[in-house]
Amino acid sequence: MEKCAETVDNTGIIEEDMWKILDCILDVGEMLLISGAEVNRVENTMQHMATAYGCKRVEPFVITENITITVHTEKENIITQSRRIQSYQTDMKKVENCNALSRRVCKETLPLVELKKEVEKIRHSAVYPGWAILLTYGFCAASFTIFFGGSIGDSAASFLGGLVIWVVQKIGRKLEVQNIVLTVLSSAAAALCAVTFTGLGLGASIDKISIGNIMLLIPGLAFTISIRDIISGDTISGLLGVCEALLRALAIAAGFAIVLWRLAV
Repeated sequence: MEKCAETVDNTGIIEEDMWKILDCILDVGEMLLISGAEVNRVENTMQHMATAYGCKRVEPFVITENITITVHTEKENIITQSRRIQSYQTDMKKVENCNALSRRVCKETLPLVELKKEVEKIRHSAVYPGWAILLTYGFCAASFTIFFGGSIGDSAASFLGGLVIWVVQKIGRKLEVQNIVLTVLSSAAAALCAVTFTGLGLGASIDKISIGNIMLLIPGLAFTISIRDIISGDTISGLLGVCEALLRALAIAAGFAIVLWRLAV
């Protein structure tokens, strides 16, 4: 049987490569959504990139846990791909890099090999080393404690609690612990640190220490993005995001309540 001739659209892209190109576009959309971009941005980015590669019609559909894109090629073929989203990790630098790649693709259609290379470069990019993120957790917790009226001793205890929270979340993500469960564990660890440190004389106010540590877990960005999605007309995604943010808030309360209740008993 003779091999089918390769078809080339007006962008110079071999149509048989469109599956792989669409997979790269899905990778970009996935990284945007995971890193904290709103649904409207994800859909627009995918639509612009697919159009740049010669697709006549592009129909992306994005919700908090799934990305689907359907394209109509120059030869009237219809291709659909989807991607399941299972975890999130806020990274605004990665959002910026994905947007930059999208703008570059719109200006100059990159060959498939170069597109894949750029996508993998963004995927494996590390903005900050682990020790810097660890110290940031500590200093943020300490700063919030001072802001809410805590003493220097309280802020020192919050600093150590912030380090513990980072370690718990790092281990939890490596073990692929579900987000709500990980939030409960992180909250419980923060409460245990507050009680332990005050018992050892490092800090005097459990409340102030706890507030500083809780602020590290508050899903403020997720809630804000969800409200933006609702305002933009992506009601389903927005409502799902609001529900998840509320569940995480309840998980924070549950983690603290479990520790304080057990210690009270």
